[in-house]
Amino acid sequence: MQNIAPDARTRYRERLSPSLWLLVTVALAGPMVALIFVPVGSTIALIVGAAVSALLVIAFIALTPVVSVEGGVLRAGRAHIETRHLGTPTALSGEEARQARGPGLPARGWHMIRGGVDGVVVVPNIDPDDPVDTWTVSTRTPDRLAAAILASRG
Repeated sequence: MQNIAPDARTRYRERLSPSLWLLVTVALAGPMVALIFVPVGSTIALIVGAAVSALLVIAFIALTPVVSVEGGVLRAGRAHIETRHLGTPTALSGEEARQARGPGLPARGWHMIRGGVDGVVVVPNIDPDDPVDTWTVSTRTPDRLAAAILASRG
């Protein structure tokens, strides 16, 4: 039996999938496209409209960013940073998270903000060679993400 190094395991993983209302809104593009093909034939219009709706919903789900902490690395979408370069994370929700996403958002920070996701984790970057001051990451479970960052630092 093989033992996995404790630092290599996944400590946190979350897909920031779009809300149901956004998926319904995207799916409504299908009937609009179907109207264009009605002069060609109603069956073709129905098939094309259904295909467009399905493809758009699948694309919106597949292209959503993933936030994870594994192997001592925080990944937020395509960006990543080793957790040893991060300070103590701050988990925010409610009014504090709204403030952090809006007027309190640092200009020199790196941000991954998603609409419809209330929670935010703000983590200072302590790497002196990196021009980015903080990382601000949307998450549905800010306490768990902050704990995972702390645990992966050792």
